[in-house]
Amino acid sequence: MEDITIKRLLSVDEFDQAVELQKTYWGADAGNLVPGHMFHSLTRHGGHLLGAYADSRLVGFVMGFLGVDTHCESQYASPAASRLLILSKRMLVLPGHRGKNIGFRLKLAQRDIALELGIELVTWTFDPLLAPNGHLNLRKLGGLARKFSVNYFGWRGANTLKADRLTLQLWVNHPRARACAEGVSNGRPLQEYLDDNTPVVNLARADGRWLAPTDASGQATAPCCLIEIPSNIEAMEREAPDLALRWREHIRELFPQVMTPAAVVSDFVQGELDGRRRTFYVLMRD
Repeated sequence: MEDITIKRLLSVDEFDQAVELQKTYWGADAGNLVPGHMFHSLTRHGGHLLGAYADSRLVGFVMGFLGVDTHCESQYASPAASRLLILSKRMLVLPGHRGKNIGFRLKLAQRDIALELGIELVTWTFDPLLAPNGHLNLRKLGGLARKFSVNYFGWRGANTLKADRLTLQLWVNHPRARACAEGVSNGRPLQEYLDDNTPVVNLARADGRWLAPTDASGQATAPCCLIEIPSNIEAMEREAPDLALRWREHIRELFPQVMTPAAVVSDFVQGELDGRRRTFYVLMRD
């Protein structure tokens, strides 16, 4: 098994490696890249850049910096010290190294930094249609999501559906997060939810080799319900782009309906249903 080392990146050479690694996913357009001088300032003023190395090759990284849980549009400031958090940004693992727990280890390393600094919350956003991210963030790390944002980045043009985001909260001292960090699985399997007749808000229907979205049922207000997404939206976008677009439109319409102030996305489950691999968010009411 490949030996992976996680360490802080602090030198100019290491920052240059991180810049080059970004190009494998975001391309060479400078507008899409965090430059080396920003990494330099970030790591010397409360932030961090964590790298994953396979031997001497950088194969993944994640950055984070101190932030405040507040609303940028508010005209009133509140004491920052009581609202400090770590904002995690731009995690990337090379395609050939995915599925090897590198992202999990990078996020745990960020959790360790939060514990060292006495900060309770690490937060980041993720694409709700990417099942591997839902599995990592909710099931493996023990995070929670209470907010869905339409076009989080304020993109213009026809691609704004890909900017919809769930905001993940990782409360580092929460018992579930602690158990996950220790490798203890504390989530229920899909079959248990099905055996308990947990309603599926948007049970998908077969459409050839793919699953198609359906209108939301009236059970979105149940104390516990499941929200279905495709198990591989990236493959669908390559091979059935019109259907993938329908899924993105469907999720954009559905999540604002179900994410009331009393709702929290608390887990992510996957398994077999009707002879197909299926993936679901678990939504609970406080």
